[in-house]
Amino acid sequence: MMSQHGAALQTFNQELVKCLEEMKLRRAEVQAQIDAQEEEKNNLQHEIEKMSCKLTELNDTLAKRIAIRNEYDRTISDTETAFMKILESSQLLLKVIKKEAVSLDETLVKANSEKQSIRQ
Repeated sequence: MMSQHGAALQTFNQELVKCLEEMKLRRAEVQAQIDAQEEEKNNLQHEIEKMSCKLTELNDTLAKRIAIRNEYDRTISDTETAFMKILESSQLLLKVIKKEAVSLDETLVKANSEKQSIRQ
């Protein structure tokens, strides 16, 4: 009977060792998956940091370019407004000069006709 118990115990021990070995293999597979995922996670984190830096730089240069564009817009608008004022002033000056020229011509014609009536 002892030998039967010994044989059963040996069988249980062998099965126990086999189960432990299988569990160790599964654990090693899970650990390999964990290692691969942690490496992928670290790579992604590094990419996120790089992209975040690029995004910050892009936002900075974009803000500067928008400010420069807005300055161009302001300068263009101011220049166009000033140019329109110059055009209006030129048009007004032209009207004044033409009116003066007509007035001077009339004065000259009147002076010439008075000069002729004096001679006669």
